[in-house]
Amino acid sequence: MVHQQSQTFGAHPHMDGPDHEHHHDAGGNTVFGFWIYLMSDCLLFASLFAGYAVLSRNTAGGPSGKDLFDLKYVAIETLFLLLSSITYGMAMMGTLKRNSAKVLIWLAITGLFGLGFIGMEINEFHHLIEEGNGPGRSAFLSAFFSLVGTHGIHVSSGLLWLVVLMYQVWSKGVTETNRTRLMCLSLFWHFLDIVWICVFTVVYLLGFL
Repeated sequence: MVHQQSQTFGAHPHMDGPDHEHHHDAGGNTVFGFWIYLMSDCLLFASLFAGYAVLSRNTAGGPSGKDLFDLKYVAIETLFLLLSSITYGMAMMGTLKRNSAKVLIWLAITGLFGLGFIGMEINEFHHLIEEGNGPGRSAFLSAFFSLVGTHGIHVSSGLLWLVVLMYQVWSKGVTETNRTRLMCLSLFWHFLDIVWICVFTVVYLLGFL
């Protein structure tokens, strides 16, 4: 009887090991799969950048970027997105200590910066359309709205994802599953940050040349 009990107790660590290893493998596969998705998104934005590069001078006699863009305004918009990446990094640091409160606070701040960015972008679009400079005005503006608008849709999707993750962290804590999800959103958010830096450089800065 004693021998059987020792075998039974000895079996538990052996059973827990593969399960724990399997969970880490699943998390690693999820992150790897998300990297593949980001690569496909790179192709999407590369196509939009290429289209903009071809059409950026086709103003059809209308205003060019130099006539329309306010660099100070866009610089503030850019600052919001850059700061949101920093605050998201702080949230990820909180996951290392499994500090749910810290994670939620930094995610909320990230969301506020993201909302500020989207709000300014919508305001810019509204202002352009009100003055008759919508996407149908010229090929240049069509390419502009397509590129910047697609990025804005991605940021809006990221904000929705952020809200869902905040609820999951609030209800279940910083579990391994939630850490994997937060890592995927981190990759997505920083990817959008890099894309926006390219947008700021190619569309706004070069638009003044």
